[in-house]
Amino acid sequence: MKLPYWHVDAFADRPFAGNQAAVMPLDEWLPDHVLQAIGEENNFAETAFVVPDESGAADWELRWFTPACEIRLCGHATLASGHVLLERDGGERVTFRTRKAGLLEVRRSDAGYELALPVIPTERSDWPEAAALLGARPQEIWRSSDRYGIYLFGSEDEVRALTPDLRGLGALGDDQFICTAPGRAVDVVSRVFVPGGGVDEDSVTGSAHAALTPFWTARLGRESFTAHQASRRGGDLTCRLEADRAWLGGPCVTVVEGTFHLEA
Repeated sequence: MKLPYWHVDAFADRPFAGNQAAVMPLDEWLPDHVLQAIGEENNFAETAFVVPDESGAADWELRWFTPACEIRLCGHATLASGHVLLERDGGERVTFRTRKAGLLEVRRSDAGYELALPVIPTERSDWPEAAALLGARPQEIWRSSDRYGIYLFGSEDEVRALTPDLRGLGALGDDQFICTAPGRAVDVVSRVFVPGGGVDEDSVTGSAHAALTPFWTARLGRESFTAHQASRRGGDLTCRLEADRAWLGGPCVTVVEGTFHLEA
């Protein structure tokens, strides 16, 4: 069986930056264990699979797999999927129906593309066990019921210098540990650790910015801001709050287009 395959760097204006994703359009769903095996074989933070949506609710159905498990929401692989489909098929926008994140949309924009994700609200909280594993003490902790946690630090330098205990964080579950601070060249910087989900440090995390967008717009007193995820590869985003959606903007680059050969 031959399956179409794209390797895309999302939230990047050049190869070898931003966050890597594999995008694989299918005619119909393969068995879940096969999708998971492909995700493990690709070994990116996420592999996105899309199938034409027969329900009429959206253009495509969309699912995401890490090397270890299926996840409920992934921003950068959704942006990458929109890039692949809009470049291949044309048009200005494409919609996706997902199993746990509702309807998502990618559309062309001045930044390249804009992705609409449902906002992830967080509440002031505490989790001393997690805070002790980050490598520095955050000023504040905000958490959601969906296992997204925002850990606020005082400066960009503190965030960049973090050396968390990844094994310890992974033992706490598949939470996103989103460490953030005001930036110097941009409004907001962050680093995101998800060791319990098979990704020690993510390169550029769209879903994390669905939590950071309402968090930082409230603090900055405006509806939009610029952001940089300070991973080794790094990536830049525009973030805008509109009703219950976080609109995340950035370019994508296709690095590889080819065929995945799957033995029957």
